[in-house]
Amino acid sequence: MPGGVNSPARAFGAVGGSPLFIEHAKGPYLFDIDGRRYIDYIGSWGPMILGHAHAEVIDAITKAAEKGTSYGAPTEAESRLAEQIIEAVPSIERVRLVNSGTEATMSAIRVARGATGREKIIKFSGNYHGHVDSLLVAAGSAAATLGAPDSPGVTKGAVHDTIVLSYNNVDELRAAFDQYDREIAAVILEPVVGNMGCVPASKEFLVSLRELTEKSGTVLIFDEVMTGFRLAYGGAQERFGITPDMTTLGKIVGGGMPLGAYGGRASIMEQVLPAGKIFQAGTLSGNPVAVAAGSATLKILKENPPYEQLEQRGEQLATGLAKAATDAGVTHQVQRVGSMMTLFFHSQPVRCWADADQSNREQFANYFWGMMGKGVYMPCSQFEALFFSQTHTKALIQETIDAACEVLKHPCFQ
Repeated sequence: MPGGVNSPARAFGAVGGSPLFIEHAKGPYLFDIDGRRYIDYIGSWGPMILGHAHAEVIDAITKAAEKGTSYGAPTEAESRLAEQIIEAVPSIERVRLVNSGTEATMSAIRVARGATGREKIIKFSGNYHGHVDSLLVAAGSAAATLGAPDSPGVTKGAVHDTIVLSYNNVDELRAAFDQYDREIAAVILEPVVGNMGCVPASKEFLVSLRELTEKSGTVLIFDEVMTGFRLAYGGAQERFGITPDMTTLGKIVGGGMPLGAYGGRASIMEQVLPAGKIFQAGTLSGNPVAVAAGSATLKILKENPPYEQLEQRGEQLATGLAKAATDAGVTHQVQRVGSMMTLFFHSQPVRCWADADQSNREQFANYFWGMMGKGVYMPCSQFEALFFSQTHTKALIQETIDAACEVLKHPCFQ
């Protein structure tokens, strides 16, 4: 495997050293192959909102697998999951299941272009939407960490119609619409960015986006692969009260299994084959085992919503980390939305990629390994948000804060 991993975010390239190999996980914990236990703040990069190996989800997966792992034909379970998504997410009237978040964003862009008859798209620097050629421009997360926001192999033609703007910059956004207006097929963004650290969109930015896209006839796409079902049952759009035209989903919607989805207004989605002419297909889309995991997860989240508890734990952790850094005299910013959070080693609030890029990477690496030594597994990049689950108790959060207090007092932070 290139670099010994199947995704660059796992390679510890931003912090040095060798990645841990995980043997199993349960609840809020990861266990490596050497038998060490860690409080997990990655949660498989977001999906494990219920905690690892949740009994009801595992039971659903097991029962589905016993019936067969793939049919290549429609199932009732696919329709049930589609109904759950449509009920939960304000913007989705029709939905198509796919196999990943990357596939969801790739498909949504194609559908937006096909539906509008336009070619240009707008994305924002530091927003990562998967390894789609037209979107792999000024990306955050692993691409930023490795210093390759424009990947070799992505042709000039592939990004020719991609306009890259600064996140949260309303003036720049308005200027782009003044210049291109009726040429813009879609604007895609993370309403809360998780791939340059946790950076929320401002209310003014979101309202301006909705107004400008409506006026121009441009499709507004919320990439809720991370935020969907995490910040609220209906995602960031429910939390912020902004309804996009299309939404992409992944991670939680598949209960940790490889599954994604994209959907939106019926007038747009009815143009997808076979109802319309825009091509998109997938042999394993709607895989019965993945669908079972996702459906079970959404059922639990609806019947026993954990969001109030997650908000309380998030406030506890954010306050505790900020105090630990302040007491140690460490320059920092803690940014949080719900159960997404980042401790930035930065002196000012982070609103865009240019801000995030000024963070002290060396201090973050020292923090990461210090916390790892205390049995706390944080994201291995300054530019990845942390996630926690409903199984993270007050006591575990306090244990994490206590670890941070010790780590941040080390002379390397002075």
